[in-house]
Amino acid sequence: MNWLALPAAVEVRRPRTVQAAALWRLVTPAAAAALLGIARLVPETGFGLWLRLAAATIVVLLPGTFVARCLGQRSAAAAFAASFALVGAGLALTFAVGGSLYVTLAFELAAGALAFAWSLTGRQVQSVRLPGTARFMRGVLAVAGLGLGVGVWFAQGAFTGDAFFHLGRVRKLDTLGSLSLHDVGEFAHGGLHPGYAFPLWHAWLALVARLAGVDPASVAAHESSLLVPLALVLAFEMGWAIFRSTGLAFAVVVGQVAIKCFAPGHAGVYPFLWEPSTVATQLLVPAAVAFFFHFVRKPTRPVGVLLAATSASLALVHPTYALFLAIPLGAFVVARALLTRGSDLRNGVVAFAAFGAPMALAFIWLEPVVQQTIPVSPGPTQLAKNLYHYRHDLVVHSLSRYSLQAARIDRNGSIAIAGLVLVPLAFFARRRRWGALVLGATVAVLGVELWPLVFPHFSDAVSLSQSRRLSGFIPVAVAVAGGAAIISRFSRTFAILLGLISGIWLQVVYAGDFGLRAQATEPAAPVWIALYGGIAALVIGAFFAWRRRERQRSPVGRQRGITTALAVLLFALPVAVHGFSHWSPKTAHDKAALTPGLIRFLQRDVPARSVVLADLSTSYRATAFAPVYVVAVPPTHAANTRPNELGKRRRAVLQFLFKPTLAVAQAWRAQWIVLTRSERVQAIERRGLRPVYEDSRFVAFRIALPLRR
Repeated sequence: MNWLALPAAVEVRRPRTVQAAALWRLVTPAAAAALLGIARLVPETGFGLWLRLAAATIVVLLPGTFVARCLGQRSAAAAFAASFALVGAGLALTFAVGGSLYVTLAFELAAGALAFAWSLTGRQVQSVRLPGTARFMRGVLAVAGLGLGVGVWFAQGAFTGDAFFHLGRVRKLDTLGSLSLHDVGEFAHGGLHPGYAFPLWHAWLALVARLAGVDPASVAAHESSLLVPLALVLAFEMGWAIFRSTGLAFAVVVGQVAIKCFAPGHAGVYPFLWEPSTVATQLLVPAAVAFFFHFVRKPTRPVGVLLAATSASLALVHPTYALFLAIPLGAFVVARALLTRGSDLRNGVVAFAAFGAPMALAFIWLEPVVQQTIPVSPGPTQLAKNLYHYRHDLVVHSLSRYSLQAARIDRNGSIAIAGLVLVPLAFFARRRRWGALVLGATVAVLGVELWPLVFPHFSDAVSLSQSRRLSGFIPVAVAVAGGAAIISRFSRTFAILLGLISGIWLQVVYAGDFGLRAQATEPAAPVWIALYGGIAALVIGAFFAWRRRERQRSPVGRQRGITTALAVLLFALPVAVHGFSHWSPKTAHDKAALTPGLIRFLQRDVPARSVVLADLSTSYRATAFAPVYVVAVPPTHAANTRPNELGKRRRAVLQFLFKPTLAVAQAWRAQWIVLTRSERVQAIERRGLRPVYEDSRFVAFRIALPLRR
């Protein structure tokens, strides 16, 4: 045999292999395009709407998938983070050139096409894949998420609260051309919102609406059901990155879903997955934690890039939540160094820098916006009002010494209570990364929330309404999975029976307190057990680690993943029963909803960017269902910045409703007036105006503004 001829023979066969692989790779984008084309042919209701949203969501995610694979990452977290980064870059380009959403869409698709073409050359980074069992479980969770998402579809109720705020931004991004950062708010020439100055997630939803060919309200109503599978998969990938065990990662998913979906009833936060705050906690935070632990375990440039991209996205989508996540991640690095004599210290510091640097840059960019905001640190009078408003959540000693009430930290029911009680058991896994995360993060977060000398300063920095939410970043689901693993190490039967019995008892006795003013019925003891038990575990563990060099041995026996998963599943079963027994929309009807006729009038007959004068409730909804601006909205649903002049706007509207005069409308450059039948319609008609639209509830007038000199 001529051995020298073998390389030549290989070279002859390689192009055919590459060509065949390229043809197979074309199947994915071709199938996505075909699915979107078919979906656009079906009606915009029922299953047709679901199919449209599903196809559009896949198309938005696909370019990020190709970019992630060029970086050698095949996880859902990588695809989601890369998709977010592409949309953010495209949106920045859109604002820079003053274009429409088509610029963002073209940029993302072009970037995806380039990444796909690069992948055909075979030069991409070698792929990193999960083990077979983990990939199988991830697929099972994705299918289960589809089923759960269908249930969320029917649990979606009427829009309430901040939903109109976010829907208005999505609609303006989808409808308006010549976009700028100041065009997507409620007011013409208004100021930016410090929390949503760069509408990254709103643009993501607007792209889905544009591709699906549906109204943004349909996306707001039902996109959450399409994001449920992604939430489950990302939680699993986070659990895998922390534990490196399929069973324990599944246990993390069970705990997360039980807390966020089933415990509150009415599908929990899942119907609100389309809102930025929920996206931040249920999608971006798990992705960031997964990248962080992958980097700590094995630092690579692709993982570092994706970690930085996720940090930037989180800081732009919800800035305070990026800071809140930095606290437990930094605490993990410190705890890991204390408990293992500096193990992973270098990798942890670099990972924290990769997470913190983009967040810091985003905060620097937001600084001018924050400077225009009415000071977060209120005066004594306003502070007293704030403390009274949140009195159910706080322990107030004085205006300078107050803290979060311990009983409000474990208010999410049995899973939260169990997770806090199990925190000290992480001592037996102190040399494992998950043990350092549970101990360090819990102690750091509870120290900030419960220490009256620290909590006021923290509240001054991020506002009292936000500082209360830091307790949501305690890794409760990780503590439950890890604690169950410790117990199952000693007795599998005991772990399973304890999970079922304690789950039933805790759900009956402590089902949870939900709502701003819900009475505190949860015990405070689990919180103090977690805090002082965690401190004791850190001190004793550090003492054992540093007193002498011990032999390197496995800190815990073999992790019993199947037993742990079964124990946590049985523990969460009563919570799931409670959740399904209360599976209904939390708010079935909006009593102040606009009539369909008025919505059609505002969308079709009122030009985009027009200014509408109406009462606060009607204005708030008008800016959500039509690409218009208003004179005023409820102050709690707008940015309290100096350019917005919320108090002045509110007084002007109240003055107009008390004594209708066209001078108010002309002063705020309003071209349209919308009144309810109960308001002074005849007073406007006496001014010489005639209705251009009226129905059983609303009457609309058009105003001719005087020319500016």
